[in-house]
Amino acid sequence: MRHPHKKRPEPKADRKYGSAVVSKFINALMFDGKKSTAERVVYDALDEIAKKDAGAKPLEVFEGAMRNVGPSMEVRSRRIGGANYAVPRPVQPNRRQALAFRWILEAARKKSGSPMSVRLANELIAANKEEGEAIAKRDNVHKMAEANKAFAHFAQN
Repeated sequence: MRHPHKKRPEPKADRKYGSAVVSKFINALMFDGKKSTAERVVYDALDEIAKKDAGAKPLEVFEGAMRNVGPSMEVRSRRIGGANYAVPRPVQPNRRQALAFRWILEAARKKSGSPMSVRLANELIAANKEEGEAIAKRDNVHKMAEANKAFAHFAQN
C-alpha cells in the first residue's frame, strides 16, 4: 500500500429514513449543488417503490439493490515487462458502494420518457430482483475478472 487511507467524514444520515447510505446516494445523484432537487428525486423514487411493491419496504429494496449491484471482483490494469495485463482484484467496500451508486444512476439516466424518480425506482426494483442494466454491468465486470483469472498471480500483495 502506497499511502495511508484518509479518514473521510461520514455524511450525516438523511432526514426521512435516517440512513447514511441514502444520504451518500443523494450526494451521488446531485448536480451543481442542488441537494434539495436530488433529495426530492430519491425520496419520490423510494415512495414509488412503496407504491409498486405493496409489501416491500423501500429502504430494504434500496439496500438489497446496493448489495446486489456492488461487484466483488474487478480487473485492474498492471504493466509488467512491457506488457499490460488485466489483473483481477477484490473490490474494497467503499469502492463497491461507489460503483453500485454509479451504475444504478447511469442506468436510470440512460432511459428516457418518464421522470427521473420513476426511472430510478424501476432500476432499484430491478436491481433488487437481480435484473436490469446495473446488474448486467456487474455481471460483465465479473466475467472479465473470471476470464483474466490466469493473471491473478500478478496482483500486488
